[in-house]
Amino acid sequence: MKRQLGLIALVAVMFAAFDIAVYNIFTKRYINNTNPEMQAKSIELSKYLPFDENSGIVKIDSAAKLGGKLPVIDGAAALYPVFSGFVNAVYPSDSVFFDGENFTDESALHYTNTRGAYSAIVDGTADVIFCAAPSREQLEYAEQNSVELELVPIGREAFVFIVNKNNPVDDLAVEQVKGIYSGEIKKWSEVGGENRYIDALQRNAGSGSQSQMLAFMDAPMKRSLTGIFGSAIGFSFRYYVEGIVENSDVKMLSLNGVYPSPENIADESYPLVSSFYAVYRKDDDNPNIPVLIDWILSDEGQRIVEESGYAALK
Repeated sequence: MKRQLGLIALVAVMFAAFDIAVYNIFTKRYINNTNPEMQAKSIELSKYLPFDENSGIVKIDSAAKLGGKLPVIDGAAALYPVFSGFVNAVYPSDSVFFDGENFTDESALHYTNTRGAYSAIVDGTADVIFCAAPSREQLEYAEQNSVELELVPIGREAFVFIVNKNNPVDDLAVEQVKGIYSGEIKKWSEVGGENRYIDALQRNAGSGSQSQMLAFMDAPMKRSLTGIFGSAIGFSFRYYVEGIVENSDVKMLSLNGVYPSPENIADESYPLVSSFYAVYRKDDDNPNIPVLIDWILSDEGQRIVEESGYAALK
C-alpha cells in the first residue's frame, strides 16, 4: 500500500511539474493579464472619455466649436486618447453617448480599432478615422467598393520592438530585426544575447502594427517552431507600449543604436518613424470635415497630439 501511495504521489508530482513547464514555456507569454476591458478592446475606453473630469485625455477648451452635421469619428486603439481629445475640444458635450462598455449608434465618437475603422469609413458609418496607413487588403476593400480615401498626416510615431525586461539585448540593427522575422536569425546568441531561440511574435492581420510591420519587411515573415521554447520579441507603436499598456515586464529596444525617445522621434534620428493619419472619403461632402482637419493641423490640434505623447508635425 505504501508503495502504491508513493507511486501515485510521484505521478501527481510529475503531472504538476509538466503543467508548470507547459505554462512557463507556452501559456504564460500568451496570457493577457490586463483587466477585461483592456483584453476586449486593447484599451480602456472609460479611462479616456471626452467631457469627463477624470479622463486621461489632453483637455483644451477651444473656441473652434463644431455645429450642425458632426463628422462621426473612429480609429485605432493607440490613437483613441488623441481623437477623444479632439472631440473634447471642439464637439458639443451632448454628441457623445457611452453606455459603460461601448459608444452607442447615435454617438459622434466611436471606437472599433484599426480594422473596424477602415471598414467603417468604406461602408459609410464613419466620416473621419485616425489610424496608421492602411494595409493592402484595406486598400483593396476600398477599391472594390469604389471608394477613394484621402490620408492627411496629423502626427508622427515610432514603430518599436519589445522584449522581456530581463533579455540582455538592448539594441538591434534594422537588418538584424529583418533577419529575425524572416527566419534567418533563430537564436538570441546571434545578435549578442543568450543561447536561446527567438520567438518572433506577430499581431492580428489588418491591425495598424501588423500593417506597419509588413511594410517594413523586405521578405515574407516566418515564425520558427523552435521559438516557443525560447524568448519572444514583438512589435507595436511606442505610445501604445509606454503610455497605454504600461507593462513593466517589457522593454523597448534601440535600433541602430538610437532609442525611440520623443526627442529622437521628433528629429527622426530613430530609424522607424512614420506618420499617422486622419482618413476620410473623397466623396464625403460633410462641410465640417475640412474644418475639423484644419483645426487638427492648427497649434491647438497639434498641442493635443504632442501632449498626448506623440510627435507633432511642427
